[in-house]
Amino acid sequence: MAKQTILVVEDEQDIAELLQYNLQRGGYKVVCAYTGEDGLDHALDEGCDLILLDLMLPGIDGLEVCRQLKDDERAAAIPVMMLTAKGEEEDIIAGFEAGADDYITKPFRPKVLLARVKAVLRRGPARKVTEDDVLELGPLSIHPGRHEVDAGGQKLDLTRTEFQILHFLALRPGWVFTRRQIVRAVHGDDYPVTGRSVDVQIAALRRKLGDCGDMIQTVRGVGYKMGD
Repeated sequence: MAKQTILVVEDEQDIAELLQYNLQRGGYKVVCAYTGEDGLDHALDEGCDLILLDLMLPGIDGLEVCRQLKDDERAAAIPVMMLTAKGEEEDIIAGFEAGADDYITKPFRPKVLLARVKAVLRRGPARKVTEDDVLELGPLSIHPGRHEVDAGGQKLDLTRTEFQILHFLALRPGWVFTRRQIVRAVHGDDYPVTGRSVDVQIAALRRKLGDCGDMIQTVRGVGYKMGD
């Protein structure tokens, strides 16, 4: 089986070499880029299985690199893990808003980094479904075409918004989404809904899901995810 390729975009050579060493020991092929422009060019032209992306880069910074990747169909499905010394809550939220799939702060522990790389790669890209495809997550069954949800054998009566939130999260189990991303996915960019409104919708959805309600997990300071 071919090794999975990880693109490391990091301007500090010693950190890039440390990442390369540990990732290669973990069984991955590693390519390094030292500027945002070079990382973007490689991802779009050559492709890879995952990108480890620093935020503070010369030229195009990591947030802009991530946004451009997610806006380009050639790279939109490549998972991006941000690896940075910027660990404030607003920095983490900005990273997820830009489209990051995970966010790791420096200094990092190599074994923890490898475990999180493995977890992100295991998730794979978002599932592509048609109106007739049914999503099965443990005891939860979601039929998008019929707008039906079955939780442990019990049909649920969900509002349109509750169904859309559940379906959006279920398409990417394990991925973390901010409240703004959830609003955008369900209602579009200009819909006047606050983060607090999302919390209320999630609370109602969890109640209706009953024993399956804890599958929707809160990520403190960021948003929500569907447990994988």
